[in-house]
Amino acid sequence: QVQLVESGGGLVQAGGSLRLSCAASGQTTFYDYDMSWFRQAPGEEREFVGGISWDGVSTYYADSVKGRFTISRDNARSTVYLQMNSLKPEDTAVYVCASGRRDTTPRGPYDYWGQGTQVTVSS
Repeated sequence: QVQLVESGGGLVQAGGSLRLSCAASGQTTFYDYDMSWFRQAPGEEREFVGGISWDGVSTYYADSVKGRFTISRDNARSTVYLQMNSLKPEDTAVYVCASGRRDTTPRGPYDYWGQGTQVTVSS
């Protein structure tokens, strides 16, 4: 079992930046897992934002965030990050991290999900 806890959300003006963190723990080894970020805004479907392979070699991004967001991981700290720059009001959502077995990102399946952290971007 894997536990995922996100942090770093908040309120920011358009054009600003935030860095989200997702710390993993439990009965597993972090390097066995691909990690991804999703987001969901009220009234909308969950959207894939970015993913990173177990070894950090491969990264994936939604077209809507390419060039603005960067996903990274620190396996020694069992943590994945999402650096968000040039934020737009349409980035407002609950951001959730998820884990899957190696080589499953970005298609899935995803085995474990965090509770999410709210990101609000004002215009």
